Amino acid sequence: MRFIFKTDYEQDIKLFQHGGAWWSYGLLFAVLAVAPYLIGSYLQSQLVFVFIYAIVGVALMILVGFTGQGSIGHAAFLAIGAYTAAFLQARGYPFEVYFPVAGILTGVVGAIVGIPALRLHGIYLLIATISFAFIVEEVLARWESVTHGNEGMRVRAVEFFGQTVSRDSNSFYFLCLGILVLVIIGTLNLMRSPTGRAFIAIRDSETAAKSMGIDLAKYKVRSFAISAAITGLAGTLYAHKMSFISPEMFTLLLSIEFIMVIIIGGAFGLHGAILGAIFIVMVDPLITMLKDDLPGMVASLSRGFGVGEEGARAVQDRLYAIFSAPGLKGAIYGLIIIMFVLFEPMGLYGRWLKIKLYFQLFPLYKKATFRRQKTYVKSERNR
Repeated sequence: MRFIFKTDYEQDIKLFQHGGAWWSYGLLFAVLAVAPYLIGSYLQSQLVFVFIYAIVGVALMILVGFTGQGSIGHAAFLAIGAYTAAFLQARGYPFEVYFPVAGILTGVVGAIVGIPALRLHGIYLLIATISFAFIVEEVLARWESVTHGNEGMRVRAVEFFGQTVSRDSNSFYFLCLGILVLVIIGTLNLMRSPTGRAFIAIRDSETAAKSMGIDLAKYKVRSFAISAAITGLAGTLYAHKMSFISPEMFTLLLSIEFIMVIIIGGAFGLHGAILGAIFIVMVDPLITMLKDDLPGMVASLSRGFGVGEEGARAVQDRLYAIFSAPGLKGAIYGLIIIMFVLFEPMGLYGRWLKIKLYFQLFPLYKKATFRRQKTYVKSERNR
């Protein structure tokens, strides 16, 4: 059982709170480093998508989890980063140039979006970000001289310091992994800086943060800009991984997937971004398995119970039609969100913390340990 007693401020802002974290993160990084040599190309491709989604999850964590703002329009920021990369690549600029430019441009757009959103809270802020996503999607479809409209744009392989990095190669895998590690380390350093502490203060109580002299407008806009910039970097990687981009790829459903990353993973820890990304990326293989394998398995079981060949075939066709329905993915997403909101609001990372604390405090663990206090002073009710 580990208890950490902090005796000075320097200890409180350490990147890792204890030596065991170095070993655990080092072991995880070692496993990911050798993974492409041990798994097939399909699983490697899925891991690349996990890295890209985790980068977006970290970006959303800064805005939603640490600053307390809301956004259902991050697919638009992903699109801006992707199209910036494709546009500059088509004009001969190397990856070392258009990768940071995509992040900076997307960050500027995020700051511009954050300024009018300062007067909005809750559901109204979410509606504003959805409107922004619709506007970006329409601009991408209509601005044909830059985006080629609905015809889309081809994205060539990464040219990194003169070396071609194919989207299915181990080099691209390590490129995405390295950028994810840098984003996580940068975010950890951000959150232990005065800016990050201001974000957390705004999330916990805008009234208390303002009373401490924190400029709410400045830090909210800054949070939007940083979150958008990181998402723009992920958009560049996403464009290269897909090798083709079009407006239909950056819809509201993609924004909902990003929100689900932090809902499922947990919005109050960077671990949640990775756990949520793994969960979301594996939904598509799950649906494929349900469509391709489960109907045949159920039909075989039906024959074993004496249903007959025609009845088994009817069951198989019926299940195949259900799992091939166009709205199945959205229905699964909705069901997952409802289940997590009702039974585990802190996500997978919150569940892991509860399990770990249970074994640390056994047999003295109490269910009310993670129950949030709901007593506020009158001024807090008007946040």
